[in-house]
Amino acid sequence: METTPTRAIVDALTRAIVDHRLQPGSKLAEQKLADHFGVSRTLVRQALFQLSQNRLVRLEPARGAFVAAPAVDEARQVFAVRRMLEAQMAREFAASVTPAKVKALKEHVALEKASVSAGDDISGRTELLGDFHVRMAELMGNQVLAQLLGELISRCALITLMYQSATAAEHSNDEHADIVKALAARDGEKAARLMTEHLLNVEANLTFDRKVPTSDISLALS
Repeated sequence: METTPTRAIVDALTRAIVDHRLQPGSKLAEQKLADHFGVSRTLVRQALFQLSQNRLVRLEPARGAFVAAPAVDEARQVFAVRRMLEAQMAREFAASVTPAKVKALKEHVALEKASVSAGDDISGRTELLGDFHVRMAELMGNQVLAQLLGELISRCALITLMYQSATAAEHSNDEHADIVKALAARDGEKAARLMTEHLLNVEANLTFDRKVPTSDISLALS
């Protein structure tokens, strides 16, 4: 599939933001971006809108576009709620586990592993790792829990996307595999413990205080 100019801008800015070459809160001036990419401001505006849909960019009326600044306190609260919900979810999943459910989770973990190993799609990797938890709820047939987890995960997705290292993502994949083994063995207490430890590890490995070098667009994209 041919990459459009708008797509190229989206990809370049996404990587600059995720790689922490652009600071949260940095202003993304349309004219500077247009000059850098050699395109019209209309194409830049389209790219910034797409990035705002992914919550990587914040659009403010009369002020312009800014790199999103994730709310760290909110993310910590979300992780606390997730630990409460997902430990019990693991117990209940183990109590009603079937070979088909285990197979479905193993297939998802394999997709995660492939994405983590490829390393070229950080956004896709983050989405897959988050979807593991929603998939568990779906396989239990609990759509309310699946929807609730999806909303909770989306609230801290930007934090995870911007602050989770590749090494931490690999650990998350390994931990998912361990959780599936405990579920397959119908060991609900072990699965609950592993789930709690996993969520604590994900939160602990988010480098909230990572220093970023520049807010200059040309330097960040070079």
